[in-house]
Amino acid sequence: MKVVDMHCDTIAELYYNHRHGGDASILENKLHIDLKKMQKGDYLLQNFALFTHLSRVDKPFEYAMKLADTFYTEMEAHSGLIGIVKSWQDIEDNKRAGRMSAMLTLEEGAVCQGELAYLRDFYRIGVRMMTLTWNFQNELGFPNQMEYVEKNGADRAPRCIPDTVNGLTETGIEFVREMERIGLIIDVSHLNDAGIWDVFQYTKKPFVASHSNARALASHPRNLTDEMIRALAERGGVAGINFCAAFLRNEENGKEPIHSYCRDMAAHMKHMKKIGGIGCIGLGSDFDGIESIVELGDCSGMQMLADEMAYQGFTTGEIEAVFHENVLRVYRELL
Repeated sequence: MKVVDMHCDTIAELYYNHRHGGDASILENKLHIDLKKMQKGDYLLQNFALFTHLSRVDKPFEYAMKLADTFYTEMEAHSGLIGIVKSWQDIEDNKRAGRMSAMLTLEEGAVCQGELAYLRDFYRIGVRMMTLTWNFQNELGFPNQMEYVEKNGADRAPRCIPDTVNGLTETGIEFVREMERIGLIIDVSHLNDAGIWDVFQYTKKPFVASHSNARALASHPRNLTDEMIRALAERGGVAGINFCAAFLRNEENGKEPIHSYCRDMAAHMKHMKKIGGIGCIGLGSDFDGIESIVELGDCSGMQMLADEMAYQGFTTGEIEAVFHENVLRVYRELL
């Protein structure tokens, strides 16, 4: 079953490794994702995010460019196995050549520093998807937050507090309009509720939530409400199932869950299918960006999820839709 995954943080991990004297490679490493594992997992395409943590970086644009250099250096060194995607035709060409595909994305819109010129520069170097925010307010908008409150004495329990007030900034509105114009896919994962509804208001084409689940099953504010899932489906967009345990299940005995099970991933798919239909569901593992103990191990074990979906009653056609067809449909339209 061919795999298309809309989100991982592997490039940032490789950059960190190299910066501290390591020699980890995209070909083979100890992370969730490398090319050898991807081959075992039957990958067609992986999105690679340039993840930028604003509290640890002084110059976001420059930092993201350094991450992009790591991406290109690693991919070019193994071009016989994987090809960089800048258009729909690139995906088709890589498939015919027997190569996997890699698509460059941004996780944190602040790397553009509020400058449309920087946004277009990222597009020119191959970025084809961007989250408007990560977990910090920036020039474009606001994230939802998780508040921790006392429970049972000293224990601190998470509580979902979605922001339904603070929408996109004026700059954020300019950005989503420009992203839609040039063909840089809008990603609303990490964006707050008010901001997501603004994206619906100020755009017309499909967009994605690259790594977000159903809030009805797990109350994390990064997950989507049923109303959002329905609207995303009507727009022709896709939400990628996130493998992080906290996005799959609510707290257990006052603590966040740490184990990510395929049965929970399938449960979110079932709910999203009920709300928006099978066409709005994709994969967005968040591999190498999560600390959960994932049942399928790493990307080489992705077929375990397909088996679980079949066990849960999904048809072969539905599994294919989730594993690759739905996301490819969006890419075909927008790239």
